[in-house]
Amino acid sequence: MNASNASSSQSHANATSNSLLDLVRSRDETAWRCMTELYGPMIYHWCRSAGLAPEDSADVLQDVFRSVMLHIATFERTDTSGSFRGWLWSITRNKIRDLFKVRSGKAKAAGGTDAHMRLLELPAEEPNEDSASTIAATSGLTHRAFEIIRGEVKEKTWLAFWRSTIDEVAPAAVAEELGISVESVWQAKSRVLRRARQLLE
Repeated sequence: MNASNASSSQSHANATSNSLLDLVRSRDETAWRCMTELYGPMIYHWCRSAGLAPEDSADVLQDVFRSVMLHIATFERTDTSGSFRGWLWSITRNKIRDLFKVRSGKAKAAGGTDAHMRLLELPAEEPNEDSASTIAATSGLTHRAFEIIRGEVKEKTWLAFWRSTIDEVAPAAVAEELGISVESVWQAKSRVLRRARQLLE
């Protein structure tokens, strides 16, 4: 993948498709599965970065998605309200704070303050996008989206897309390689990119 493709993939990963959100709002099971597969690892990463143990992170992850299920109908992306990822971070932060408050109460009873200090350290904004760990978690969105799409299309369609778009092989050469028409290569590329936009834009 060249620099321009990588940049494009990164920008796609920074937003979430209105199409996907609309389907999630309508309780579409496939859309819900896509959303949890796309964002579950990132939410888990946020929890672990906040100092939660693996089992607590898994519990918070479930709480976050339960809250999303209850409140997705009220989410509206605007210039003032921010991105879907920002909304997810707000929910995650609140769930982590809830956990820390419970721990803080127990810690105070025992004379400790570690949980309270961690509670104060949670930022209001989504974690810094420029940090290495956040970049890795974000780029994982694109990777997971491609994994979802690959499972939805025929192998030859996937290969036509991958070879012509990611490997940047000329469509005519890809067509000859796969034993299909050049038009089929273009159609495969268009289909996969359209689906990627549905998941990530």
